[in-house]
Amino acid sequence: MAAFEAYLVPGKRGYLIGIGGVSMSPLAEVLYGEGISITGSDIQRSDKVIHLESMGIRVNIGHDAANITPEYDFVVRTAAARDDNPEVQAARAMGIPVFERTQAWGALMKRYKNALCISGTHGKTTTTSMCTHILMAAERDPTVMIGGTLPLLHAGHRVGAGDTIVMESCEYYDSFLAFCPTIAVILDIDADHLDYFANLEAVKTSFLKFARLVPPDGTVIANVDDENTMSALAGLDRRILTFGLSPEADVQGVNIISRGAQTDFDVLYQGAFFTHLHLQVPGLHNVKNALAAAAAAITLGLSPTAVKYGLAGFRGANRRFEFKGKYNGADVYDDYAHHPGELRALLDAVEPLGYKRVIVIFQPHTYSRTNALFADFVEQLKRPDLTILAEIYAAREVNTLGISSASLAKEIPNSIFRPTFDEIKTILRASIQPGDLVLTVGAGDVYRVGEELVAEAK
Repeated sequence: MAAFEAYLVPGKRGYLIGIGGVSMSPLAEVLYGEGISITGSDIQRSDKVIHLESMGIRVNIGHDAANITPEYDFVVRTAAARDDNPEVQAARAMGIPVFERTQAWGALMKRYKNALCISGTHGKTTTTSMCTHILMAAERDPTVMIGGTLPLLHAGHRVGAGDTIVMESCEYYDSFLAFCPTIAVILDIDADHLDYFANLEAVKTSFLKFARLVPPDGTVIANVDDENTMSALAGLDRRILTFGLSPEADVQGVNIISRGAQTDFDVLYQGAFFTHLHLQVPGLHNVKNALAAAAAAITLGLSPTAVKYGLAGFRGANRRFEFKGKYNGADVYDDYAHHPGELRALLDAVEPLGYKRVIVIFQPHTYSRTNALFADFVEQLKRPDLTILAEIYAAREVNTLGISSASLAKEIPNSIFRPTFDEIKTILRASIQPGDLVLTVGAGDVYRVGEELVAEAK
């Protein structure tokens, strides 16, 4: 099968399976803008599908082998379209090449002077969003692909006409190894996705391969405070620009002052003052995310003013410490944290905010992650004043391990396990007091609990 670049030719015809997805719909727009005829399918009509149809892109609702005809030169599938998908099977039966979406994005990156790829076990969405704010403030008209909704864009993507593309780059299944970064950001490396990676060393090896994708004249931006990142990159023959709080960092944060959910600090570049930042999101982890974004901006030649004003307007991405409203005098927030390291950063950020109590409703994400990191989850979930555990969100998995959130609850003294959201809401109605902070936390659908309580209060 030829590389995807061979199909980036005006007049070619492509079919996108799952065209309404978060990374597939902007892919459709970019390919369509290249003069390629695009058709696709999705399981339901959505706002993204309606937008694509308004551009003249035909979308079939439902996956059907009959949708695939010999007229198509290539097919791109979303990650959710497995080999048993009828459209995938039909394309292969006709000899039509089937590409992964990451292969398509990787080929498209080569058309941009700057391909900024944001990777890391934690913080990718936030840092990609911060970089987007900076690039928009600098009027660089970027193309953007984020794994969450950014209020600035009213979406998780943007198709621009500038020379820079910004991509959130995930390590799961080594998917980011299909990308072609000119600038690769590595925020941190932790043991995660252990249903795919054998262990932490395997994760580090994957990130090293990602860093090696950067061309000799490119830059790897790395967190000097993260031991796993720096050990993974030891001996890398690429330019490395470091960021962090340590004096050894090329881009360093100093004079940090936190006031509630806001943080002020100075950014030094190679020891000299670069700019002062005022963040409207809490926590040292967000200071480091901002430093990574500043390092990317420096590499791209952007001005200190663009960094300062771009980040001054950043108030977080969807599901990243997102304020949902109030219930019985308590503040209700939602966060995507689904790894012990992310829980630690979240709780570190909220503990100084002065709330009477912190109540966490946590929904573990996947059986394999819960099992592999069980002790670390217990350690963090002991910290809130009250932890309410929802049942594990299965996502792509089947429970062959016999594990449940009830297993966590047995090890956490201040916890309650309830298998349904209705039962959890009953407990919360009786428990929430004025001055509390209520956090729905997890990568599944636990956010519904907070949203429904806030809706009741209205």
